[in-house]
Amino acid sequence: MIFFRLLSRLPLGLLYGLADFLYFLLLHVVRYRRKVVIENLQLSFPEKSPSEIHRIARGFYRNLTDLIVETIKMPTLPAEELRQRVRFTNADLVKEQLRSGQAVIGMASHSSNWEWIPSASVLNGMPTDSIYKQLNSPFFEKLMQSVRASFGAVPVPMNTLPRRMVAQKDVPRIIALVADQVPDVPEQAYWTNFLHRDTPFYPGTERLARSRDLPVFYTELRRIRRGYYEVTFTLIGQPPYKALPPGAIMENYRDLLEETIRKYPSDWLWSHKRWKHWRGKYAKVGAKLD
Repeated sequence: MIFFRLLSRLPLGLLYGLADFLYFLLLHVVRYRRKVVIENLQLSFPEKSPSEIHRIARGFYRNLTDLIVETIKMPTLPAEELRQRVRFTNADLVKEQLRSGQAVIGMASHSSNWEWIPSASVLNGMPTDSIYKQLNSPFFEKLMQSVRASFGAVPVPMNTLPRRMVAQKDVPRIIALVADQVPDVPEQAYWTNFLHRDTPFYPGTERLARSRDLPVFYTELRRIRRGYYEVTFTLIGQPPYKALPPGAIMENYRDLLEETIRKYPSDWLWSHKRWKHWRGKYAKVGAKLD
């Protein structure tokens, strides 16, 4: 832990030098999940040439290594600098809901630097619960909790979310989820076509929105240049939900996420084994979301 704290105190410019070294190491020496990355890209973009696929892959490794050092830096990054580095294009869309006393759900993805967004939201007047899957390593779990708690964001393990919802039911805030993760129980997942393949998504986000009558916003993050990002919110679900078909929120999220990935393909987490489950393997292939 002390090592990472000391590393965090280095200027971001020096940390980007470390990122450049990690880029070379992961891409050319370790070849970190290179087969997974290339296969995911080929199946997601069948229309692209081999040279285009490898260009996107190189960009992915650049993004990944920048993400690593930027995450390390966050606890010691000055608040004003983080405000400058993460710009919200339409924060009033969410703030209007919060001012009315309403909590909202923010559906983000593994795109660009998602780790900075909860803290940047807090600094821009939007209290945020950052929902996450716990890590197996106690050391890295403690490290990431300290990082994610920067500037007053509240890291909430996914398995404690129901209790948190009861305890904070009247507290206006963003309930932020990285919603493109692989479900732990694919038999109970919400399945849909995503990037040309049957893909399972966690059904809990839509269930939570419907059960609590919470508005849902897609959170698009794009890299403007190295270390600078832009966040845009899009309303994809608004109560009352009785007239909205089951699965509509997930389909809206899927559509906008796919659009984001096609616009900024190198920024998504292609090393993730997103398609390790096969829909036909499971007897139950669709969660009920109404």
